[in-house]
Amino acid sequence: MKTYGLIGYRLSHSFSKKYFTEKFKAEGITDSEYENFQLDSIEEFPSLIKSTAILKGLNVTIPYKEQIIPYLNDCDPAAKEIGAVNVIKIEDDGALIGYNSDYYGFKDTLSAFIHHSFKDKKALVLGTGGAAKAVVTALKHLNIPFQYVSRNKNKNILSYNEIDKAIILSHTIIINTTPLGMYPDVNSFPDIPYEFLTPEHYLYDLVYNPEETVFMRKGQEQGSHTLNGLPMLIGQAEKAWEIWNS
Repeated sequence: MKTYGLIGYRLSHSFSKKYFTEKFKAEGITDSEYENFQLDSIEEFPSLIKSTAILKGLNVTIPYKEQIIPYLNDCDPAAKEIGAVNVIKIEDDGALIGYNSDYYGFKDTLSAFIHHSFKDKKALVLGTGGAAKAVVTALKHLNIPFQYVSRNKNKNILSYNEIDKAIILSHTIIINTTPLGMYPDVNSFPDIPYEFLTPEHYLYDLVYNPEETVFMRKGQEQGSHTLNGLPMLIGQAEKAWEIWNS
């Protein structure tokens, strides 16, 4: 039996375990199982690797996406550029190789969401955390100029209160990488001037629970296109499966 799993802290509800268990059942994959491995600290990782037989691959979630890197033998170029890993492939010789499937999940779903040229499009990236790093790396590789937005302004980051009509109109892709609007805090939303949105805007919310966030709803009221984070989540899971079995 091949074992795959998720490492993180406090894994009471895991999209990955449910997704892969259902995937194995639906596709008749009988030689694989997926487990949650809760680690109270990253220092427990080496003993997990030694003690778990036939471990073939892992997903990594908060707070270990950056802390895991020193324990790996290598990372693929996108993961190195992002500085975060959420997939580990365990080679036959035991080598641990890090990947970032969030990058692939976002890049592929953005291309499907905006199903025509990115020419002349610019993006606002709301938030500067780990998810934002994967997003901006994908934007760079798609040649889409971007601007970070955060509560705290600095040299390269705009604050929310600086976002005006001109900035909204010149940035037709707006990506929420923050947890604002995520269950159970479903009434929260990024503080941008939604009244300046148009049908030319594309609002991508990385939140997937609830299915429709206030951020998305406010965009829809202005005629904007909207997408939640579920396609990205499924895309990154399928990319992880592809990595493990390549």
